[in-house]
Amino acid sequence: MHIDRQRLMVALGRSIVTTEDRVAALQAVADLIRSSGSYRWVGLYDVNYVKKIVENIVFSGPGAPEYPTFPITKGLTARAISNGQTVNVGDVAADPSYLTAFGTTRSEIIVPVFDRLNQKVVGTIDVESEQPFAFHEEVQSALENLAKEILKLWYYAEQFTSTPD
Repeated sequence: MHIDRQRLMVALGRSIVTTEDRVAALQAVADLIRSSGSYRWVGLYDVNYVKKIVENIVFSGPGAPEYPTFPITKGLTARAISNGQTVNVGDVAADPSYLTAFGTTRSEIIVPVFDRLNQKVVGTIDVESEQPFAFHEEVQSALENLAKEILKLWYYAEQFTSTPD
């Protein structure tokens, strides 16, 4: 499986014309990722440091996430947030940090979305596949570039998810 980077970036440019309807724009992004790579499930999340939780904003797939809200210290997402790096797990059954969402998930990638200063993770892109080792280097790179492109959709949310100064 691979992600059609060209198609995704062209469609993304059309989808994110304005940030006035953040949820609709993010839903379009989730749907584009899912269809571009033929993945089973995609979710986009906010990282809320005030509440110390990760919250699902939108998803594209056969059902809602098993954990729409979970502690910032749990799951593969916790690793992506604390390390500030993409977490790409080819066999989720072998990773004790994996929070089982769907019994058929074989591989998962969590891509952090950083704040404007590239210092703090403000969101994540979560993509799941029924295929083991579905997220090759090209896919990871495309998703990391996408995270930079959609950052403006997190500007609005930063005021609610930042730690107090």
